[in-house]
Amino acid sequence: PLNLYQIQTKFRDEIRPRFGIMRAREFIMKDAYSFDVADAQAEKSYEAMYRAYENIFSRCGLKFKAVEADSGPIGGNFSHEFMVLAETGEDTILSCSECSYAANLEKAEIAKAEEPGFREAPSGSFEKVHTPGIKTVEDVCAFLDIEPENLVKTLIYTTDKGLVAALVRGDHEVNDAKLRRVVGCEALSLADEAEIEKSTSAPRGFAGPVGIKVRTIADVALTDSGPYVVGGNEQDCHLKNVWLSRDAQIDTIDDIRNALQGDPCPRCSSGRLKAIRGIEVGHIFKLGTKYSQAMNAVFLDENGELRPMIMGCYGIGVGRVVAAAVEQYADDNGVVFPDAIAPYPVMVLPVNVTDGQVMATATEIYSGLKRRGVDTIIDDRDVRPGVKFMDADLIGVPYRITVGAKGLKDGVVEIKERSTGKVEKVSPEGAVDYCISRLRIR
Repeated sequence: PLNLYQIQTKFRDEIRPRFGIMRAREFIMKDAYSFDVADAQAEKSYEAMYRAYENIFSRCGLKFKAVEADSGPIGGNFSHEFMVLAETGEDTILSCSECSYAANLEKAEIAKAEEPGFREAPSGSFEKVHTPGIKTVEDVCAFLDIEPENLVKTLIYTTDKGLVAALVRGDHEVNDAKLRRVVGCEALSLADEAEIEKSTSAPRGFAGPVGIKVRTIADVALTDSGPYVVGGNEQDCHLKNVWLSRDAQIDTIDDIRNALQGDPCPRCSSGRLKAIRGIEVGHIFKLGTKYSQAMNAVFLDENGELRPMIMGCYGIGVGRVVAAAVEQYADDNGVVFPDAIAPYPVMVLPVNVTDGQVMATATEIYSGLKRRGVDTIIDDRDVRPGVKFMDADLIGVPYRITVGAKGLKDGVVEIKERSTGKVEKVSPEGAVDYCISRLRIR
């Protein structure tokens, strides 16, 4: 196998740069690509990179979770995202309370029967109800005194395979990535007003599955079949007592909705999904032969035949790792950097820079740490100690060694651990060994 990587500055046309360095137009990225001759070898390359990413983020001191992910436009057989857990995260992760299953919102599956089908409907017919100007789920439920789970939303999508109708319960949301996989299309977006009226004979808000002439896909949560309230496919009209198995032509039943907290785990029989927030810092893909076939990237096998290389690609957002650490560990006083990724693991802080003994001791400790390979900064500004203390907390230096005249009289310096706030008094001669014994950077 061949594995090539690069770390360099990249640019993207970010319309609204935000979240500091999290989503900027310029950023640092690590990219790697693997090339294998057989599928089994490609999976080994993928697993090796998966383990390497786990080691990298663990060594960085981050709390993270590797989750199944949708490959999106990049494509490939499967992929995993590495998410740093943070309440301010952009992404939602669904993880099982009992087993190791975890996936991002786009990929998280819904537990379903192997061959989902509709429950048989009773005889009878639906009832047309006049709903003047009432379009939203909330308004329809209030007007008809029903719960959202008793309402079916019909969303019309335009795709490169034609128009499709997606049906989900009123309290659920369509998952575009899942719908794209079910339809088997590349491009998918919500239809505009003209396309909706052309396919349903009704304006937006009144579309329904009864009598519709486009491919119709129902979510697995609708397999009870009814009775439901649906759009009536005409202005100011809804239908009550609709049974999908009796009154609508459903082409496909599949998982097309976003998973929710509390849903059963799709992998084990006992767990429930729990929603947490995360920040994506890495993504790995098993690409297969999608790109090698398109670009004629081939090799000569042992039989003398040309075959496409089996590829994988692997990315880490280097700048996002730093930003994610800030989001995960920051407190009211500033950043709390993990030791391994702190710009300076140790700060030496002389209280009074005009005191010769204080400065001599601080300089000796600083030099001792540097000789031992520890990146160290000394705050030798002639400002009030309180300003220095606040700045040390603000920039997140893991260990602060305070050297003051009063402490030196007692034969000690104070070492504060930023993450816990714990302060230890040690001898000046023991300060270097104390810090090195506690730093988690190797």
